[in-house]
Amino acid sequence: MQKERIILGIDPGTTIMGFGLIKVVGKTMTFLQLNELDLKKYDDHYLKLKLIFERTIELIDTHHPDEIAIEAPFYGKNVQSMLKLGRAQGVAMAAGLSRQIPITEYLPKKIKMAITGNGNASKEQVAKMLQGLLGLKTLPKNLDATDGLAAAVCHFYNSGRIEVGKSYSGWASFVKNNPDKVG
Repeated sequence: MQKERIILGIDPGTTIMGFGLIKVVGKTMTFLQLNELDLKKYDDHYLKLKLIFERTIELIDTHHPDEIAIEAPFYGKNVQSMLKLGRAQGVAMAAGLSRQIPITEYLPKKIKMAITGNGNASKEQVAKMLQGLLGLKTLPKNLDATDGLAAAVCHFYNSGRIEVGKSYSGWASFVKNNPDKVG
């Protein structure tokens, strides 16, 4: 019997955190869930980080993912936005690491390439491709949820390859591989 794996994909953000879950059995993936955490109504940045952490823990405790795929921050011109996005990603990663779940980061271009074959694809193109791949009946209004799902599908497509991206199996692994980010 083939082992079942659950992959949680996260598109971190301090306005909307998108996420999606897929189940993998052998070489077959099945859609489980797609949703978002809407943080627009909160003004307090630290409260947003707390809510991201709590929702990620809730997803982990409910669905018991074997792996987490997370979209890495892209480099933008606004330093404050990058800092906030990095914090959101870090909090989601900390939730996974606190539950000993391996995490792999993927650059947005790599995710888009894995899903559409075009690293410059739009959010709409990625969403439409996922809709076809996974048989989604409808797409969400905000495409952050499909971006989270895309991270999970990208991870599925890249599983078993030697070069996957940055991967961490726990705090010790993260600290060892990121001495510049600690301390």
